[in-house]
Amino acid sequence: MNMQKCPPQKLVSAEQAISNIKKGSRVFIGSGCGEPRHLIHALARNKDMQEIMIYQMLSFTLAEYMDNRDFLKRFSLKLFFISASMRKAAFEGKIDYIPAYLSEIPELFDSNQIGLDAALIQISPPDKFGYCSLGISVDVTQSGCRNAKMVIAQVNPKMPRTWGDSFVHIDEIDWFVPFEEPLINAVPDIPDKEVASRIGFYVSELIEDGVTLQIGFGRLPYMILQCLDKKHDLGIHTQMITDAFIPLFENGNITNTKKNLMPGRAVATLCMGSEKIYDYVDNNPKFYFRSSDFVNNPAVAARNDNLVSISSALEVDLTGQVCADSVGYLFYSGIGDQANFIRGAAMSKGGFSIIALPSTAKNGTISRIVPTLSQGAGVATLRGDVNFVVTEYGIAQLRGKSIYQRVMELAQIAHPDFRSSLVESAKNYHYIFSDQLAPISEDLIFTERYKTRITLKNGKSMSVRPILPTDEFAYRNFFYSLLEETVYYRFFHKITLFTHEMAQDHWSSLDYRKNISLIGMVRNKGHKEIIAIGSYAESDDNRAEVAFVVREDFHGMGIASHLLKDLEKIAKENGYKGFCATVLPDNKSMIKVFQKRFPGCTSRFEEGSIFVIMDFDEQP
Repeated sequence: MNMQKCPPQKLVSAEQAISNIKKGSRVFIGSGCGEPRHLIHALARNKDMQEIMIYQMLSFTLAEYMDNRDFLKRFSLKLFFISASMRKAAFEGKIDYIPAYLSEIPELFDSNQIGLDAALIQISPPDKFGYCSLGISVDVTQSGCRNAKMVIAQVNPKMPRTWGDSFVHIDEIDWFVPFEEPLINAVPDIPDKEVASRIGFYVSELIEDGVTLQIGFGRLPYMILQCLDKKHDLGIHTQMITDAFIPLFENGNITNTKKNLMPGRAVATLCMGSEKIYDYVDNNPKFYFRSSDFVNNPAVAARNDNLVSISSALEVDLTGQVCADSVGYLFYSGIGDQANFIRGAAMSKGGFSIIALPSTAKNGTISRIVPTLSQGAGVATLRGDVNFVVTEYGIAQLRGKSIYQRVMELAQIAHPDFRSSLVESAKNYHYIFSDQLAPISEDLIFTERYKTRITLKNGKSMSVRPILPTDEFAYRNFFYSLLEETVYYRFFHKITLFTHEMAQDHWSSLDYRKNISLIGMVRNKGHKEIIAIGSYAESDDNRAEVAFVVREDFHGMGIASHLLKDLEKIAKENGYKGFCATVLPDNKSMIKVFQKRFPGCTSRFEEGSIFVIMDFDEQP
């Protein structure tokens, strides 16, 4: 270890350095995997340390002392975030949680609202100019170091030198403790990979090429990143870098070329994972580490167009309120900067946010989509800030939607076992209509293979998927956008109203096998709208009866033909041998669609209409 730049009089042992801390001191300790373990142990062993107040953002090593009565008498812990290893102590009331946005912690130190007498940090050895790197823990450590009256630094050659605003000069450090030891490893275990992978799949459907990502740390974010391996030109502006980023860098998924702020670099505040990621960020100019008051500032993050914030939650209520830091009255983690990144994404041009969570907890016995947040649970993100919510059962979009729509969106992605009870609770709260049907109590993951996409003749992209009860308002808007003639061709009589009761009647028959409707959706500015619907329903003789309606400004673009092809694939999968359809004689365009797909189809007149019979084995 090269310590030649350090003044010899400042080179001491851990015990000597710690002995300079006075009784009653307020001590800051560096964060997460960058915390100085050797110094922490020396602090805990020193019996002269009395009435010491410790401030730390993310703590690991101190968890070893939480059952030590002597330690708890001498030290009081103030944590800005509760790590998994500190959770038991938090539940037992052995630590004090400070609910603060990470972006605001540096200001708490700078303004002396939280005064600091000493800071224990871990750094890389100094370079030839006397600069040491805070490495994988810049976050709030930089401010803690800057504002402490005394700085004690563990100098560890295993600490990476990271690029960015991460350097401390030897003149700013009072005591140097050379000590080499491995950095803390923190790779999350993923007990239910199937659920996490399904959530990652749905999240990946929302992520387009070229977006800039902010994503948290934990089991779900780890799996979500693995599901982005087909994306291109992703950018990174996030709180934390983990091992899950490495394959995306190595395979060229992350290039940071489309970013507006610091293009070409992944911006972050800290790094947590294994030795592999520590080696990867070491002296790597692809990364730019800076303190949390910059990286986590919503106005700064929003300087990136198409910023997508992905965060997790403990539970979400039917109105969209999100709890992320407590289980009832028990503090479980921390508010971090979820709300700030969500607001930054909302401020970003083309940006949006995603809350991702499993649908259940405790082996499927408890729903995480709840009628109301648990008693004592804190609201980390307000209902007005939430955009997308994702579980392993799908995607709910809440932004700009009413309470009624939110209830149906969230019930649709809840675990099938809880959908009915959630709808009943919503009825009791007068959130929804008293006759509202609950979403079908079945896992509809099989309908994912029914989704398709086509580029239309006008250059627009149309996505096709099965219709859901959550589409009632969009379905209504589609109906009222049609001309009377178009409605007549579809229903054979004039319909001037599309009522809630009509929609309920439609949903009651959908089972996505014997009866299914596919909708074609096209983006209009920032919103997708229905422009076509194709349906089939079980008929006689092992056939399904099909019907289509396409909005007039999209006629002649092959939409009905595409929907017919998609419906045929689904019908075959469900054992049907063919289609039948009833068409008005002057609806020649629809007849041509059937004849083109099924040249051998037969037809006959029945009560003023044409009845068409199509066999699947006779198609070209």
